[in-house]
Amino acid sequence: MKKLVSLVLTLALIAACSSSDGDPTEVADNFDRSAMLVNWADNIIIPSYEAYASAVTDLKVSTDAFNAQPDLTTLESLRGEWLNAYLAFQRVSMFEIGPAETISLRNYTNIYPADGGEIENFVASGDYNLELPSTIDAQGFPALDYLLFGTANTDAEILAKLSTAGYADYLSALVNRLQSLADQVLSEWKGGYRDTFVANSGSTASSSVNKLVNDYLFYYEKSLRAGKIGIPAGVFSGSPLSDRVEGLYSEVYSKQLFNAALDATIDFFRGKHFGSATTSESIEHYLQYLSELNSTDDLSISILNQFEAVRAVADQLDDNFFAQVESDNSKMLQVYDELQKNVILMKVDMFQKLNVRIDYVDADGD
Repeated sequence: MKKLVSLVLTLALIAACSSSDGDPTEVADNFDRSAMLVNWADNIIIPSYEAYASAVTDLKVSTDAFNAQPDLTTLESLRGEWLNAYLAFQRVSMFEIGPAETISLRNYTNIYPADGGEIENFVASGDYNLELPSTIDAQGFPALDYLLFGTANTDAEILAKLSTAGYADYLSALVNRLQSLADQVLSEWKGGYRDTFVANSGSTASSSVNKLVNDYLFYYEKSLRAGKIGIPAGVFSGSPLSDRVEGLYSEVYSKQLFNAALDATIDFFRGKHFGSATTSESIEHYLQYLSELNSTDDLSISILNQFEAVRAVADQLDDNFFAQVESDNSKMLQVYDELQKNVILMKVDMFQKLNVRIDYVDADGD
């Protein structure tokens, strides 16, 4: 009988340890995931998509005005609206879940740098289908970056090109495509996906929390850390690739786009409402709850401190990342290293505490 009791207790202990990722000191997690999902949907994601769709609409208006009267004044206005919309996109790029995932919003919107040769071929032939995956490097904001800044050496020469029918048609096609995608995602979030997202409040791999936390980390690791910094800095290639920066042709907006993405990443972690200083249930709050529940150190403090360390070194970068890589790539590598420290904190420690498993394949050895 004693052996039987001992066996039962051993099995119970193993089960308890397994349910808490090997930490038998952790107790039941009753954090209000539903409230967090409501905050994410109503105060962050939908308002961010509304602002983005509105910015793209303004870009469309400015594009139409430019095509109706192409001159240096309307060109500068169009460039300004392009930047505003591009910055607004940095606020929604991480939310590759539901409607955005279905249509591959990020791929069709921000694969950079654009393929100038492919764009020139499309302009010359007038034969293109922007719904094809093979055209992702010839559309979106990077393609507009090329058209508005990279087709010639001077503004006068760029204006002369954009005033021709082929370029004007392609410019309109790019902006119309951006508007269609933005409107589609926003419409689906407001039309029913929001309720589906919020209702899926469980803790399984397919639950909204687990999926979006994975999407958040994937964005941080692959888009913010690798795409904006690591790849042009040569982390994965062994030598710098200065022509892989975001905002290649406009030259002066790389840092601004990076900072906007970093701010959005931090704000989501903290549960900060769009356009407000108010915060509600979030990953930060979840980690604080688990810290109090289990009498452990608050991991959110370490993560937020590391975000600030990233910001401090990123502030030293040139506005033009192409120029930064060419003149002093060591500063880009420093930013990458600081970003990488939070990959470790989140991908290992945070995921373990939240009892979330990685649902994507890591192919860069991190």
